[in-house]
Amino acid sequence: MAAAHRIYAQALYEAAKADGSVDAARDQVAELATALEQSPELESFLAIPQLDPASKADVLEEITTGAASVVRNFVRVVAAKGRAGQLRQIAGEFEAIVDRAQGRLKVELTTAYELGEDEAKAIVGKIEEASGRSVEASRSVDPDLIGGMILQAGSLRVDASVRGRLARLRTELVTRN
Repeated sequence: MAAAHRIYAQALYEAAKADGSVDAARDQVAELATALEQSPELESFLAIPQLDPASKADVLEEITTGAASVVRNFVRVVAAKGRAGQLRQIAGEFEAIVDRAQGRLKVELTTAYELGEDEAKAIVGKIEEASGRSVEASRSVDPDLIGGMILQAGSLRVDASVRGRLARLRTELVTRN
């Protein structure tokens, strides 16, 4: 993430915390990010640097009608500062800040086959124990892994799959004298 995204996200977090509306702001900013993702035309419009920031702010104000005042003010400031085209990235950073503050860790768990609920709960329990945080795990299946799993938490990636082990072994065999 760019430093600017983090700065804006942190400012929103501080304002929402002071206002007592962190959870509402998180939900509303996530909705805005989803709307931008689903409307490439809108995101392209917001990214055009030649357009007047006030016009972008007006459009964003329409989109955020009914949102908490802290979110509406935040969106207006972001647009006025010429960062409206970066709202999705700022929203992602804001969500990460809220997750950290609330002791929540999001992980992506990819396995070679569909895990049963008991297996998934056991893995999530071990991650919670190791991290000391509550874990929200999304799961996916990639049969190409052959066996094992890949755990992705932010920029940390742990590849404990058979495919990963074979790739590391292949690299080691090629690079040895």
